[in-house]
Amino acid sequence: MQTINSEVQEINTSNSLTTSDLRKVIKKKQTVILRLIEKDLKLVPINYYRTLWLALGMTVIGIPLGVLAGVILKKSGLFALGLPIGVAIGVTVGTAMDKKAVKENRQLNVEIKY
Repeated sequence: MQTINSEVQEINTSNSLTTSDLRKVIKKKQTVILRLIEKDLKLVPINYYRTLWLALGMTVIGIPLGVLAGVILKKSGLFALGLPIGVAIGVTVGTAMDKKAVKENRQLNVEIKY
């Protein structure tokens, strides 16, 4: 709780910044607070897992699948084929985890859009 209060206090004392700089500070502090809440209380904002797994699916699943397809078929252009497959898998897994969080009442009524 003390960490959250100190983050909010830093935002409150940032009144000398320009509008765009203040927005950057607010986004940064918001991210820090949400990560702390997720880590300590296991509470997540709306679509948290979908956003997380979209990136993971694309990089961890999609790129290796594309490289594998390119190597097996000896066509390097198939590298990009794995990306949409990875995105689809990531979104599916993330959406399932978001639904589980809702069912367990661990989802905050906040959606983060950057």
